[in-house]
Parts: sequence; structure tokens; C-alpha cells
Amino acid sequence: MSEHEPRTAVTDDRPAWDDYFMEITHVVAKRSTCLRRRVGAILVSERRILATGYNGAPKGLAHCAELGGCYREKMGIPSGERQELCRAVHAEQNAIAQAAVHGVKLDNVTCYVTTQPCVTCAKLLINANIVRIVYEGDYPDEMALQMLEEAGIELVRYQPPKKRDSQ
Repeated sequence: MSEHEPRTAVTDDRPAWDDYFMEITHVVAKRSTCLRRRVGAILVSERRILATGYNGAPKGLAHCAELGGCYREKMGIPSGERQELCRAVHAEQNAIAQAAVHGVKLDNVTCYVTTQPCVTCAKLLINANIVRIVYEGDYPDEMALQMLEEAGIELVRYQPPKKRDSQ
């Protein structure tokens, strides 16, 4: 069985694997120091979490709240533009970096992320041998989606399960 079983394969009250890992990804996002958007990412292979990441300043450096606010917000820069002016490292980048620091090989890995990857993260995910990306929220970056599709990475737009009525 793989970690991306269809939701219908679950016969008890336990969440399907995609639901389980996306829920954990949302918890990871709570560690974010970004003032604009909290993003979490986890890298999973064979139902095992290999690395996690959230968006925020590089380790040991001050984050935007400590510096008096988001520089891009003050400049009126829209989401998805002028990323080089952002102090934060993206969640996917931090997850890949965490795997590298700890010597974790990333082959045949699924990346769960709360927001669609940007083009920079897409390029890193491609080169890190990620084979599947499950993402929830939108991000204004069509080029990222085109590159991921061209690379043959399976893209899954996550839809949370419908809540059951209590009896």
C-alpha cells in the first residue's frame, strides 16, 4: 500500500494517508514566522516523515515581526512577486535543507504543502527527486505548475474530507 491511497480505501474512522499528512502539514505551518502567509511542508516516503519545513527567516536571523513588519507588505508588493525581497525561506526549501543537513536521501518522496509551490520551490523539488506534490492553497505562479507537469511530477490538489454529521 502507498501513502496516497484513495480516500475510499479507508474502512474505519482513521484518516486516509493524504488527510493524515496534510493535517500534520497544517500543524507544521503554525511554526511559521511569516506575517503574510503561514506555509508548512513535509517530505514523506513510505508513510514516514523525512523532514518538515515552514516559511520564516533563516536560522538565527531576526524575522519580520522582530524587525517591525514585512518589508514587502510595506512596499505594496503583491503576493508571488519580487520574492528576492522577502526575508523568509519558503517551507519547501526549509524541508529540503533539513533533509540535507541530516543526510536524508530524497528519492520517491511526496511533498505535502499547504500552498502551491512557487517556481523557485518547484525547481528545487524537481532537482530533489520529489515524485508527487499534494498541495492545498493557491499561489499565483502558473510557471511553477507548468514546470512540475513538464518534469512528470504528480500534482494533487488536496480537498479536505467532508465533515461527517454527528449522530
